[in-house]
Amino acid sequence: MGVRTANVTDGNIGETLTGLAAVIHGRREASPETSYTAKLLQGEADSLLKKLAEEASEVIMACKDDDHDHIRYEAADLVYHLMVTLERYGITLEELAGELDARHR
Repeated sequence: MGVRTANVTDGNIGETLTGLAAVIHGRREASPETSYTAKLLQGEADSLLKKLAEEASEVIMACKDDDHDHIRYEAADLVYHLMVTLERYGITLEELAGELDARHR
């Protein structure tokens, strides 16, 4: 577990995810030696998928500890790694939103 983020305030999830998706997309051509995101996008697929599974497990463990701040912290890690995975496999936020919208109509 990393150091928990201090002084977190509420944000706008749509703006946050859109901005994060743009940053991740921009890292596609970056050097894997200088960008962790580029390393995940360009490296072995199994490395990214293992990291995604690890982050999901960490969310589960934080929930079992019933630790609000830890859950938030690990959920943010999971969302980041999920978004990197979506970028790697060519799935946009708009496509994901369409999938989610279709499920609750």
